[in-house]
Amino acid sequence: MEMLIYVTPCIGFLALTFASYKNKKINLIMSGNKEMKSIALYIANGAMVFLKREYKILLIFVINVSILLALLHISYPILILQSISFIVGSFCSALAGFIGMKVATKTNVKTSYAAQISLALALDVAFSGGVVMGMCVVGFGLFGLGLLFILYSKIQLLSGYSNIGVLLTILSGFSMGASSIALFARVGGGIFTKAADVGADLVGKIEIGIPEDDPRNPAVIADNVGDNVGDIAGMGADLFESYIGAIISSMIIGATINIADVNSFIKKDQETMIFVYLPLILACLGIISSIIGTFWVKVKKGRGPQKALNFGIFISSIIMMISSAFIIYIFIPNWFYGPNSIKAFGKWGILLAINIGLITGIAIGFVTEYFCTKNKKPVNEIVQSCKTGGATVIISGISVGMRSTIFPIIFIFLSIILANHFAGLYGIAIAALGMLSTTGIQLAIDAYGPIADNAGGIAEMAGLHADTRKITDSLDAVGNTTAAVGKGFAIASAAFTSFALFSAYQTQISIVLGKKSSEIVIDVSQPHVMAGVFIGSMLPFFFSSMSIKAVGKAAFDMVKEVRRQFREIPGLMEGKVKPDYERCIDISTQAALKEMLAPGILVILTPIIAGFLDKSGLLLGGILAGSISSGVLLAIFLSNTGGAWDNAKKQIEEDGDVGSAKHKAAIIGDTVGDPFKDTAGPSLNILIKLMSIVALITVPIMTRYGLNLFKN
Repeated sequence: MEMLIYVTPCIGFLALTFASYKNKKINLIMSGNKEMKSIALYIANGAMVFLKREYKILLIFVINVSILLALLHISYPILILQSISFIVGSFCSALAGFIGMKVATKTNVKTSYAAQISLALALDVAFSGGVVMGMCVVGFGLFGLGLLFILYSKIQLLSGYSNIGVLLTILSGFSMGASSIALFARVGGGIFTKAADVGADLVGKIEIGIPEDDPRNPAVIADNVGDNVGDIAGMGADLFESYIGAIISSMIIGATINIADVNSFIKKDQETMIFVYLPLILACLGIISSIIGTFWVKVKKGRGPQKALNFGIFISSIIMMISSAFIIYIFIPNWFYGPNSIKAFGKWGILLAINIGLITGIAIGFVTEYFCTKNKKPVNEIVQSCKTGGATVIISGISVGMRSTIFPIIFIFLSIILANHFAGLYGIAIAALGMLSTTGIQLAIDAYGPIADNAGGIAEMAGLHADTRKITDSLDAVGNTTAAVGKGFAIASAAFTSFALFSAYQTQISIVLGKKSSEIVIDVSQPHVMAGVFIGSMLPFFFSSMSIKAVGKAAFDMVKEVRRQFREIPGLMEGKVKPDYERCIDISTQAALKEMLAPGILVILTPIIAGFLDKSGLLLGGILAGSISSGVLLAIFLSNTGGAWDNAKKQIEEDGDVGSAKHKAAIIGDTVGDPFKDTAGPSLNILIKLMSIVALITVPIMTRYGLNLFKN
């Protein structure tokens, strides 16, 4: 299996090559008439302006953090390489987001043009744009991680000092880099998109009474830009982080495993490395499975867009299950012990854990779809409540959102218990990786949603034929479902990845302190641990309040600007002149870049401070446990509540009640839900993962320099 590790960066490169192939395929499609090109140029330029300004700020952040990491490890020179990992991880995540969004903004208008020809071609173009994003994320992730792993292994051999624990500690900096970019991309992108969306809806749809994508609305282009920076670049960074976190956490736990099969043909010095290598090999199989699955996403007789996308996921999952069984059969010994465990696990328990992760991700996606899809019982409840005004819309939506947390949590609970039963802590980490193994196609389908949404907006603003709008509307309707399912998948993957990182954190403490894992017990009966649980449980609420407040402040400025333009620009309502789109884009950009910093600092500093106050790591362990449990619940609630409100509004519009009191009440719910589902909810994924990875990174530092304030 050791030789297979050299294949890892090659498979990452294969994913990037496939993304390039899809990009060339998109380039063959025309961009439509002059009006379509003009609108698309506004969107593309606005997205790039925001991303470039955001990356300038992130560059300063990355340089400072990498220097700080290097200084903290000055007494242990080999760990200085961790700062190199951090830089590479940040760069790979940022580059994947940049390329993915650039291609997506180009694909928007080409999808509109393709819709004038056929539904099949329009789906193919929109999905191809999503594939570029998906393959860039897994490609850059595996290419960078695999290359660093090989490089650091060689450095250790040349230095004459070989320690897999130290190597993985160095490599975990890659995950922290990915997490840092993800946090700012998610929070910043979420603030941008929802400030524009709320401003456009409150003035355009409620006060003026014009359609959603009416080109007379000054905020409409900023809204379309926001779809790209929030739902494409932001989601890409989110899943990039989960993907890398799942791989690294399972590698760290795998480093503590021992072979129980006395008749194993494996040499003693290779025992640990088999379980360290396996996550990288499974990630390779996931990329190949995803690439094959993309070829099955086609509209055929009896297979519409939704079925075509679902079929691609199904094929990828089946291939992943079969290929992982083959690898486990060949390379994994029959029996093994988990970290300091007295219980032996069979090798097929690992395969069961992989399948548990895959199935759980799909199951949570179906639950999310049920609670957020038009004409289903939960959304129908909200539609009915619209008859009596905005207050009852808010009440029914919150009720639906709270109820939607039940089954995802039950699925996560059962999956963790079963994965642990079959393969211990390693099984839980592998289940997280199993869920994320097909990220390439999962993210492609999720990125398809905002591309289809923008294509519909361009078609409406450019005044294309009603038949074209009918096709873009059908693609957009599917995109709404895929977006909701994508958010559910992201939350589920965050829950699994965070638990895996939490287990890796506990394992890392035992490695650094030279103790058995069983000796490191995060016991909630200890006062300082329980206090940490309460603090950790509070953090997602505080974080969400900061991000929602930021959207409110930015939306206030946006509403004032949109009102000003309708009031002061002669001929705007008559469509004789174009509004000042750039001014609205600038308002969202400035607000996003300014307001994203405070939540980011909160997430990064909290585990560092807690770690230095208690060098045993128990206080921080309590904080991580609290933040994971409340963060997952709150993320599901916020995302599903917002999604249900959004589709209740769309259902009323499709029923022809546009402009009625019922419609205006639904818009209020949708407006409240915008920062729920696209800012605070998705950002919580990053909070729980980034806190865990920062804790993992700082274990060697806090055990050396930390205080012992809570010593019994």
